Amino acid sequence: METKIVQPWMKGLILGLITTTYGIALYLMDLWQNKSLGYVSYVIVLAGIIWSCIYYAKQMDGNVTFGNVFAHGFKVTATLIVITVVFTFLEVKIIFPEMIDKIIDIAAKEMEKNKNLNDEQIKSALDMTRKFMMPFMIGGVILGYGIFGAISSAIGAGIAKKNPNHTPFEQ
Repeated sequence: METKIVQPWMKGLILGLITTTYGIALYLMDLWQNKSLGYVSYVIVLAGIIWSCIYYAKQMDGNVTFGNVFAHGFKVTATLIVITVVFTFLEVKIIFPEMIDKIIDIAAKEMEKNKNLNDEQIKSALDMTRKFMMPFMIGGVILGYGIFGAISSAIGAGIAKKNPNHTPFEQ
C-alpha cells in the first residue's frame, strides 16, 4: 500500500495555527512584550519546518534530493507566511484593535526618554508610526518568516536522509 504524502500546505496550516495560538496566549496573558517569549515562536517555526523536511524525506523513502526537500520546506514556509499575514491583519483590525494604541504608547514612552527629541518631533514620529504600522507589521512577517523559513528549510534538507534512486540527468 502506498503511503500518502502529507502536503506542505497542511503542515504550514498546522504550524500557523500553533504559532498564532501561541501569539494570542502571550497577548492575553500580557506577555507579548517579552522578547524572550517572542523568540519561542521562532523556535517553534524552526523545529516545525525542519521536522516537515525530515518527515517528507522519510515518507518518500529517501528518494529525494536536497532541492526537493528544500522546496517542500519552503512551501511549508509560504503557507505559514500567508496564514500569519492574514492573522496579523485580523488581529490588529478586528480581534485586538487596541494593540496599535498599546504599541504607540510604548513607543511614546521610549521617545520621551530621548532628551534630543522635542514634543513636536515625538508627535510627528508617532503619527508616522501609526500610519505605517500595518505595512511594517506585514512586511516584518513576510521578511522575517521568509528568511527564517529559508534557513530552516536548508537545515532540514541538509539533515534529511536522502538516497535518490536516479541521477538528475534522468529526470
